[in-house]
Amino acid sequence: MARPRKRRFVEDEPAITYFKPRGIPISELDEVTLSVEELEALKHADMNGFSQEETAERMGVSRATVQRVLTGARRKVARVLVEGMALGVSGGDYVAVGPERILGCASCGNTWELPFGSGVRACEAVCPDCGSRNARRVDSRGAGKRKYSAGRHGCCGSGRGSLQGDLELAKGDA
Repeated sequence: MARPRKRRFVEDEPAITYFKPRGIPISELDEVTLSVEELEALKHADMNGFSQEETAERMGVSRATVQRVLTGARRKVARVLVEGMALGVSGGDYVAVGPERILGCASCGNTWELPFGSGVRACEAVCPDCGSRNARRVDSRGAGKRKYSAGRHGCCGSGRGSLQGDLELAKGDA
């Protein structure tokens, strides 16, 4: 059995999802589809100038995965440009997380934003109010309706109950 594919984090869904050569009716064009995560990798690596390591960190995957995604995406874009094809952007296996993460302190109940791609995991974050390292993920836009996440490294609250319960305990102790 193959290993399940890991979802890639993307900051936002693309606003524009279709490109075609001017002056050629769409019915006469072949189309290539670029996945949303392929577009995200191109954006970070080629438009923003991030290294493959930085791109991997932002997308929550390995550098080797980023290299494979970039190779495929660049091949598709080159083919579209050289052969005069249409390019659609859709699909893929990704989670849209927005540009920041909302963290909550289980010690004092404070919440704050941690910029996405900052390289700091929720379990490593320090509360700006009380200095506690007891931070938990409260929200990640588009990542589902979870109020609390164990994190990909298994250290962001695993085995600790829920953030909501931790915040209620912290507020009750005050």
